[in-house]
Amino acid sequence: MAGLYFEEFEVGHVFKHELRRTITESDNMLFSNMTLNPQPLHIDFDFASKTEFGKPLVNSLFTLGLMIGISVNDTTVGTTVGNLGMSEVKFPHPLFHGDTVRVETEVKAARESRSRPRQGIITFLHRAYNQNDDLVALCERAALMHKLPKG
Repeated sequence: MAGLYFEEFEVGHVFKHELRRTITESDNMLFSNMTLNPQPLHIDFDFASKTEFGKPLVNSLFTLGLMIGISVNDTTVGTTVGNLGMSEVKFPHPLFHGDTVRVETEVKAARESRSRPRQGIITFLHRAYNQNDDLVALCERAALMHKLPKG
């Protein structure tokens, strides 16, 4: 499935992405080790068992990447130039091994690029929820998008 071009996005539209993902211990350990993040909250079961959570937390940067990744098929695959930035990144509820993540993406804004006439900027608000509908992550993201090809 191809992503949408700049003109195809409608401000206010909410994508309810069908793709979901259950987080495994292996996902969390691999990501934490690949990114050289030795935080014991993520990789040390004994340490984590003595915290207020009682078990390891999923690495928040993995959560962020997964949330945006889930959105790509419905929004930007093949039609984006690149990310311009992310803001308002929040993790209001912890995510644990075994939790299943689902994502919604709202189109917050759209504007023509002032310097690139064949491109525009879409601002997305991504929201990730666990299987209990607890909001586990949110992020506002600006993406530079191609306009429809002239034909």
